[in-house]
Amino acid sequence: MADLLKPLLVDPDAVRAAAETELRLAVMEPAVRDNQLLFAVRDVVLEDEKRARALGRCLTRTGSSPAAVCVGLALLARLGEPADVPYLKALGGLRDFVSPAVYALDTIDRQAGALVWLGHHAEGPELRGLVAALAAEDGIAVRRGLAAVPRDPGVVRPETARRIVEAVRPAGLLDEEGMELPLLRAELVALTGWLLFRATSLRDDKAEILHCSEAVRTYEAFVASAGALEPTLDHYGLLLSAAFELHSGPSRLHDWGPGRREALLAELESVLNRPAWQGVLEPGAEPGEGADRGERRRFDWARRNARQPFRGAVGAVEAVGAVEAVRAVEPLGRVDPMGPLLRIETVVRDPVDSDMVEVRMLVDGRPLVPEVFGRGPAHSPEWLLDSGRLRATEKPREVQLAEAYCTEGCCGALHVTIRRDGAQVVWSDWRCPPPPASPLYVREIPELRFDGAAYDAEITRAENDYAWTWPAREAARLIAAGLRDRPDLLTRWNMQLGWAGTDFRDPDRTALCLRYEGAEGSPQDLMWHIPEDGTPPGTRAADALRRLATVDPRTYGA
Repeated sequence: MADLLKPLLVDPDAVRAAAETELRLAVMEPAVRDNQLLFAVRDVVLEDEKRARALGRCLTRTGSSPAAVCVGLALLARLGEPADVPYLKALGGLRDFVSPAVYALDTIDRQAGALVWLGHHAEGPELRGLVAALAAEDGIAVRRGLAAVPRDPGVVRPETARRIVEAVRPAGLLDEEGMELPLLRAELVALTGWLLFRATSLRDDKAEILHCSEAVRTYEAFVASAGALEPTLDHYGLLLSAAFELHSGPSRLHDWGPGRREALLAELESVLNRPAWQGVLEPGAEPGEGADRGERRRFDWARRNARQPFRGAVGAVEAVGAVEAVRAVEPLGRVDPMGPLLRIETVVRDPVDSDMVEVRMLVDGRPLVPEVFGRGPAHSPEWLLDSGRLRATEKPREVQLAEAYCTEGCCGALHVTIRRDGAQVVWSDWRCPPPPASPLYVREIPELRFDGAAYDAEITRAENDYAWTWPAREAARLIAAGLRDRPDLLTRWNMQLGWAGTDFRDPDRTALCLRYEGAEGSPQDLMWHIPEDGTPPGTRAADALRRLATVDPRTYGA
């Protein structure tokens, strides 16, 4: 592709160059796919941007083959100007050109790109009214369409949420004075918080919030308007989730400028410390017996984690003073004779997002995994902490820190080699695929050298921090610890522990995956579920271990 395009990109006659491009693409074997064209043009060196732009415009406006039009769109993704937007939007109305048109629009006019994307991907009737209102630029209808957006993860996926934020720009609506029907201000604040929450979900192929051009402005508007929300458990969850993101999530990686992110965290803490909001989590406010299990689970999550995003931030500042504040804005890998600061935090996401649990590794205050990987969350505390994988010894050990949701064999994983080198602990020899395209991702991961004593103290602290856990998960942890101490409990049955945690669909059920060799040597997984019965986690774990000592798990039944 580079050889094909290079002479055409400098041709002073754009019409002639476009015709030649069509001819050359037509005879290529095999035919080139759209994404290949986009990547190829993205990497071609442009010697004359003015002539390359003219060729791109000629191909997009007069091209007679899909491949030629895609080359034009790829050129305008690099060189396009506002005058090109109407043409790109028109091409985006054709199904075959949606992706390359949005790719180009995202670099010129993110709002237009979001609208084109929503026009094709927001297929449900719940969102069609909003798309039509945006296309018609009807402000009242946009509010009406927003009011109809369902808070349903099945309808509003992470990218859908991000595109709605970019297309609607709710921060601007929140700045308007005297908002009236059909969307009350409090409703807009809550919906804005929920859209941010969905865009931060890591149950997708990338962290959509990192690609959101409106993220900083939207967070600021949401936090500034938090006082308009009624103190309820649902709204408490939205504010606490925003605090977790600003403290240690991917959202922290945006360009906040001095003190802006810290000010938002302080404001969230101030709101949640008000008596009315404190009352949401008082014992008397606990959902009753007739309440939905999900509501009770969410109440318990909020009570367990209410202080974590604020306590962690204060602790880091107290530990290292002003140095942390300066380091937090530095890019990963800057040279510092003191070495980087490491903070390990286990974070549980709001249970409305299926109780995702991850170990967040903050290097100089910046979350490492989303900055260098971006294809899924970090692994669980059971994998990284309970196993001792993050401990450093003189013998180098490669550790998988994160894996893509589709598995490592598909989109890769993040690996690092951990070793002790004298008084230091070194993280080096990184292995990972290139992260998704975003200016916020680090492309080359530097070697990290930590002070050994501080590193050991932080790992020990994190390994012994169980404040985040809940009874079913604690029972699983205790069972796994018992099996590490007594591997014979499984080896006597020719089994081994695959993993221990909680059921994906029911976090109140302890789940153990036991692996063994089946007929003809084929590997088999046996799932053992232990329901919540009101007894202490330690009691349930001891009962499970006793049962394993005497009864073959293959006889347990369903």
